[in-house]
Amino acid sequence: MEGLSYVADAPFVVIDLVNLKSVDVDVKSRTAWVEGGATLGELQYRIAEKSGTLGFPTGTCHTVGVGGYFSGGGHGPLSRKYGLAADNIVDARLINVNGEILDRKSMGEDLFWAIRGGGGGGSFGIVFDWKLKLVHVPSTVTVFTVTKAPQQNATQIVHRWQYIAPKLSDDTFILATIPRAEASEGQRSIQVTFRALFLGRSDMLVSLMEKQFPELRLVKQDCIEMSWIWSVVYFAQFTTEPTEILLDRTASTKSNFKVKSDYVKEPISEFVFKGMGPMFDEYEGRFAYMNLVPYGARMDENPETETPFPHRAGNIYSIMYATGQDEEITHSEKYINWMRRLHRYMTSFVSKSPREAYVNYRDLDIGVNDKDETNYEQSSIWGFKYYKKNFEKLVKVKSLIDPQNFFKHQQSIPSTV
Repeated sequence: MEGLSYVADAPFVVIDLVNLKSVDVDVKSRTAWVEGGATLGELQYRIAEKSGTLGFPTGTCHTVGVGGYFSGGGHGPLSRKYGLAADNIVDARLINVNGEILDRKSMGEDLFWAIRGGGGGGSFGIVFDWKLKLVHVPSTVTVFTVTKAPQQNATQIVHRWQYIAPKLSDDTFILATIPRAEASEGQRSIQVTFRALFLGRSDMLVSLMEKQFPELRLVKQDCIEMSWIWSVVYFAQFTTEPTEILLDRTASTKSNFKVKSDYVKEPISEFVFKGMGPMFDEYEGRFAYMNLVPYGARMDENPETETPFPHRAGNIYSIMYATGQDEEITHSEKYINWMRRLHRYMTSFVSKSPREAYVNYRDLDIGVNDKDETNYEQSSIWGFKYYKKNFEKLVKVKSLIDPQNFFKHQQSIPSTV
């Protein structure tokens, strides 16, 4: 989300893991070793080669690298059932600043804790291999995509979604996406697209929605039954391509974009969603959208200190704000300023003290390390937003494992040695 894999104003070294992408699946033990340069799509594809009823909690973008995703926690469609990706990592191999290769036993539990949600690769060493605990998925799952336009009470339905999506059974994940509505005379409002994964058959899902989310007006014709691996392709927003598309690292369209994030603890009033309409109607809002990712279920169970990722119980959903452009990069600032204005608009309705953020949606607006990378006070500005009180433990681990701060970027964990 930010270009933190390089530091342009000083001599730097980039460790390229692109060719470390093997995935070794053991169906009998329900585990897999995946190298740090593999993508999420490659991981899911290789698991599916061995089993139709095993998977792993990943996000919806198949070209994301596993190393960055795991080390930031990693939420996605299976998180309400099985927790984060980081919650399902059982071992790792890391090269420390001294060139030593450490596994979970030799690195110790504090460092193993830190790399599962603390941005491990950019702060503590090079994690080149991860051991995963695979999870059960049914042979048939159900998906749907339903869009509600302004004239179909989109703002009322997304307002209601806030009360329902985090409370549904852990087999049910309904993502809400808010883009700009199609222009119509006198209409300045948002539309909402709901995309769902249900770990079961469509009849059960329709029945569940009739009882718990009737406002959606879901019918069986909206639902598609498929295998788990096809649902991964579906959420990557491909429809007719074979599952091999998950191995294609260039399949997604590349564009310039900016992302910010928030956490929501109490349902937001409908008037707030209505108030977004005029903003999305602006020129710079044409390519913007918000993803509302429901939490609850398993995400409520683990304590905040289980991993560095602290956004557990008490958060009903997270928000990803994204904006892009189709013009020359020289015009990017006006789109970014639009995004910042939307983010400011949401200030009163999201988490506070700190206003929390998701580390996998890195955002340099909330603070950067200056040339004194050991400045704890400066780093804590963004550190407590990403990690809350876990930031203090991350600093202690960093100070022990990399006291001279060899592994660093603009938002890396500082050493206080």
